[in-house]
Amino acid sequence: MDITPTPMPTVAPAPPSPAAGPGISADFETFLKMLTVQMTNQDPLNPIESSDYAVQLATFSGVEQQVQTNDLLKALTAQMGATGMVQMAAWVGKEARAAVAVNWTGAPVTVAAAPLQGATRAELVVRDGEGIERQRFDIPATGGPQDWAGVGPDGTPLPMGVYTFETVSYQGEAAVDAQPAEVYARIAEVQSLDGETMLTFTSGATASASAVTALRDPALSE
Repeated sequence: MDITPTPMPTVAPAPPSPAAGPGISADFETFLKMLTVQMTNQDPLNPIESSDYAVQLATFSGVEQQVQTNDLLKALTAQMGATGMVQMAAWVGKEARAAVAVNWTGAPVTVAAAPLQGATRAELVVRDGEGIERQRFDIPATGGPQDWAGVGPDGTPLPMGVYTFETVSYQGEAAVDAQPAEVYARIAEVQSLDGETMLTFTSGATASASAVTALRDPALSE
């Protein structure tokens, strides 16, 4: 008798299982698998207390909430940083007062000299971009804004370029303090570096936005 072989039914390939979602979703699935294995392989003579499972679930829930909170804080920080940059962008083109180098183009430069309290006299020292002293003259010991015209003692204009200013305080004839003097310099760029807003001036100097003590429209200085 001929026996006709019975054809085997065709089994369709199983669809690929979807990849676990990133982050907490994938971690939670892994946690449940581990918990299931733990329950399956527990000692029947010494089963794990239900309270222990509750503690594990509560612990994971706490970690989950902390991760979600951290993600939310990061998102808020990024949003605030973007908002701050938009607001700070309005500073570009304005003049900020800070202890930085200034690009002198011929117009008077306002220098905020601040001698040491109690000084008997004070001087303002002017240096060029190479750090070479180009001028030194007396200023009131009480300080205050000084307009530097960029000319030497004989009235000859100094070369245009980058200059820095320093206030030197004296007690009698002894110099007791020397500090960089603040100037009004025009802002060319605002950028965020490591979470801090930094300003770049037309002179190429940089300073933190927190170092700015005053801000004005350039038209006010003209």
